[in-house]
Amino acid sequence: MKTTPFTQTHIELGASMHDFAGFNMPIQYEGIIDEHLTVCNGVGVFDVSHMGEIWVKGDKALDFLQRVTSNDVSKLQVGKIQYSCFINEQGGIIDDFLVYKYEEDKYLLVVNAANTEKDWKWCVAQNTMGAELENASARMAQLAVQGPKATETLQKLTSINLKDMKYYTFAVGEFAGAPEVIVSNTGYTGAGGFELYFYPEHAMQIWNAIFEAGKEFDIKPVGLGARDTLRLEMGFNLYGNDMSDTTTPLEANLGWITKFVEGKDFIGRSILEKQKAEGVSRKLIGFILEDRGVPRQGYKICNADGDEIGEVTSGTMSPTRKIGVGMGYVKTEYAALDTEIYIVVRNRKLKARIVKPPFRKMD
Repeated sequence: MKTTPFTQTHIELGASMHDFAGFNMPIQYEGIIDEHLTVCNGVGVFDVSHMGEIWVKGDKALDFLQRVTSNDVSKLQVGKIQYSCFINEQGGIIDDFLVYKYEEDKYLLVVNAANTEKDWKWCVAQNTMGAELENASARMAQLAVQGPKATETLQKLTSINLKDMKYYTFAVGEFAGAPEVIVSNTGYTGAGGFELYFYPEHAMQIWNAIFEAGKEFDIKPVGLGARDTLRLEMGFNLYGNDMSDTTTPLEANLGWITKFVEGKDFIGRSILEKQKAEGVSRKLIGFILEDRGVPRQGYKICNADGDEIGEVTSGTMSPTRKIGVGMGYVKTEYAALDTEIYIVVRNRKLKARIVKPPFRKMD
């Protein structure tokens, strides 16, 4: 398995380690629920160095990105971030990712760990206009510092004004004595916080400084198990569960990052325009269980008559609400809010109701 600059530290801290996207990653330390609540109420640190990073540079960079991404990159200003996805010729989602406009004619794509190689090959194959591409995944490490105490923790370590940094923006500067650190107001938890990108040689220097700065807030390392429950409580899609190369952005509630603007002839556009005009046959929905139980990926969804109408793509017991919550695809005629559906759990039909995420108790 591949390692990150923090792998040995995770092992020394007693983390439960597991293969994730080919990397030896921490799933949990003290327990998923405890770590989940740490992020909701204080501050937690995730090693997300397994994520992929691809630079797109040069005077053809924008032309390339307008061709391969679903969102309108021409609207991005330096210091801003955009959520987007790659679309294949059939309209399916190859991956979802973030686009950072680092400088004029220089962009950073942050892609899912499991898809890094696939995304890189796709970008190279589609680069007919001659943009400069660089797969920098092996030369970048990343930490996500998340939770309501993240700003106070990190502000001790940088002169970058974190308090006034808006959501989906970033800055580059010195952090904990390390140069050229990208600090972005992003995250996958819904609890607020930042993601930090830096050279691997500064990894432990930054890790140790963060944990020292967060001592007063009882900062803790958090594994990928809680990262999944946190994103699910917010209703954030996970590639491989809630979307794939056989689901379209319109089915996956990502029409808002699919821009049919003039002059943007992105791959798959004609397929998606047709689908938008005709409507989709299935939609991704969120639901809460009204009967006691825990929904899991792959469980069938049916109507009151027992007819199968869809399938669960993500599910868990909500750590903050103590009820079963999940997401799944259902036939469009059953996708309206407050529709009563049933999740089949071990041959039992458990009543559920379609709701709009987030599922988390929000203050």
